Amino acid sequence: MSSAATGMAENLAAAVLNQSDPETVRDGAPAYMLLLDSFLEDSPDDPALLGAAANLYASYGSIFADDPARAGRLTERARLYGTRALCRTYEPSCDWQDMSFERFEASLGGLSTRHAEAVYSYSVASLAYIRAHSDDWNALAELPQMEALLNRYLDIGGNEMRGSVYTYLGILATLRPPALGGEPEKGRAYFERAIELTSGADLSAKVEFARGYARLLYERELHDRLLNEVLAADPEVPGYTLTNVLAQRDAAVLLAGADDYF
Repeated sequence: MSSAATGMAENLAAAVLNQSDPETVRDGAPAYMLLLDSFLEDSPDDPALLGAAANLYASYGSIFADDPARAGRLTERARLYGTRALCRTYEPSCDWQDMSFERFEASLGGLSTRHAEAVYSYSVASLAYIRAHSDDWNALAELPQMEALLNRYLDIGGNEMRGSVYTYLGILATLRPPALGGEPEKGRAYFERAIELTSGADLSAKVEFARGYARLLYERELHDRLLNEVLAADPEVPGYTLTNVLAQRDAAVLLAGADDYF
């Protein structure tokens, strides 16, 4: 059962990423989220299933949940699944919530390539959770830990997700203005690296670059150039189609509101 469910979850993830109609995903994903929940009733300690559920709940909560309260609930469940997936795979992570930053950082040294998948799921879920709870200082206080963990992932993970990880690092660096600890120039370097690694195929990196960096520093020319590049691109790229279609929608909205913002 667990093996079949894991295979289904992996196929589902691929199908979602290559779907060009976001409404199909929005309408259909909740059924699969409940299906993964049911599989986890039978196999509550399966790291692969927990990771798949974390990824799906995080993506749905951050992309399709328009109501902030609902986004908060969905990303909280994503975070729970991601935490359990990593705890089952790497025991020291079970105590991360109670560790000082120094102890947390020291514990990262034990992570290796066999933990990479669980680290990625946990990171995606945690980032979605933090963004959905960005008005909670306790959530924002986790930003240094998340940056350290994502940088550790770059040491142990393969090349497939490196572009996404650099985008996530860029988001983390630009979630706060400089006066509150944000590091926009570091964020810019991360976004540029993400674009370079994917040869521009992942349009969401450019949208996050415009939203997180260009808007934060009121750089209108950069903002508009990035978003116009997104709108001019072909969104149908294997592995990026859904995120690219959504990126183009976001780009159109951001450009439409640019005169009021700047």
